[in-house]
Amino acid sequence: MNNAKHGAALLLAIVGTIGTLGVSSSARAQSSVTIYGLLDQSVAYTSNANAAGDSIVKLPTLTGSFPSRLGFRGVEDLGGGLQAVFTLEAGLLMDTGGLSQGNRLFGRQASVGLKGDFGTVTIGRQVNMTFMAMLKSDVMGPNLFSISSIDPYIPNARSDNAVGYYGSFNNIVVGATYSTGRDSSSAGGPGATNCGGEVAGNAKACRQVTGLLGYETPAYGFNVAYDILYGNVGAANGLTSSDRSDKRLMLNGYVKAGAVKVGAGVMDRTTDAVTGLTESDLYFLGASYPLTPLLALDAQVARRDQKRSANDATLLVARLTYSLSKRTAVYAALGRMKNSGLSAVSLDAGGTVGAGLTQNGLMTGLRHAF
Repeated sequence: MNNAKHGAALLLAIVGTIGTLGVSSSARAQSSVTIYGLLDQSVAYTSNANAAGDSIVKLPTLTGSFPSRLGFRGVEDLGGGLQAVFTLEAGLLMDTGGLSQGNRLFGRQASVGLKGDFGTVTIGRQVNMTFMAMLKSDVMGPNLFSISSIDPYIPNARSDNAVGYYGSFNNIVVGATYSTGRDSSSAGGPGATNCGGEVAGNAKACRQVTGLLGYETPAYGFNVAYDILYGNVGAANGLTSSDRSDKRLMLNGYVKAGAVKVGAGVMDRTTDAVTGLTESDLYFLGASYPLTPLLALDAQVARRDQKRSANDATLLVARLTYSLSKRTAVYAALGRMKNSGLSAVSLDAGGTVGAGLTQNGLMTGLRHAF
């Protein structure tokens, strides 16, 4: 039995077991287990998918409007305002039925922690502060056409072997994660970069530190975030020693005016890889507006400025979402990625484009939450 089949069988067994636990625990009131999920699949067309200028029609692997997942969330009341919490969340590939995040069973999250007036402390594989910093300012989120195409790390900002903290106090939010080995999967792709760390004699190998400080209200908010990850022998993206690093510094914000929400941000990135030092700035500005109670419009413009280089990329995207119910929606999106110089950033996350070519795209899909 291969890994994918073994993972699927194990996942089904866990669903049954946790479902049984959820029924028995909910009767005690002090504890509960919630099973939840999201199924989202699109069909996409993009132009200039290779150097010859050919187009392609496909069912994307990574995402539609949101990545698909199946999750289990639990809480137990320990008394005195203290709770034990856990999250197990599997990423699903709807086009093939496989597991995402490097074929991990619970690649999106696998953590346990304690929650109280002090905030929440968690241990395990978890989203880090880069992920949290983008939640309210990035109106497109992990859409197939989005800033996730420019920087694939953004929707995959998770850390293995991590201790995390997140708290909110009178609108001030603060958080941090520390990972002793940021990514143990070698399956490839942005969610699997072969840097397990935890090496005797080299505590810096595959270490990752993220931090967040912000101020959030229903009407407006902003945050600053920092993320640095180190490499080691065999790690992806040219971070082939613990002296190599990839650093991001972010400033993000949002404001609401009536029904309109506007989000914007800038991310400064410095990558010290074996291929050399590269620096870039990513700017984005977007807005969301409910045209009717059932129809919403999201739009965003973004630009990656590659410093001391002509290899820049500019994104334009708009998405319409029509809610068929509280849990089911259909959507369609138009996008355009303009590559300058030798830049080869594809419009669709995980896709391809000819170097220096402008790529246009159209996608439509269906989403159901449970």
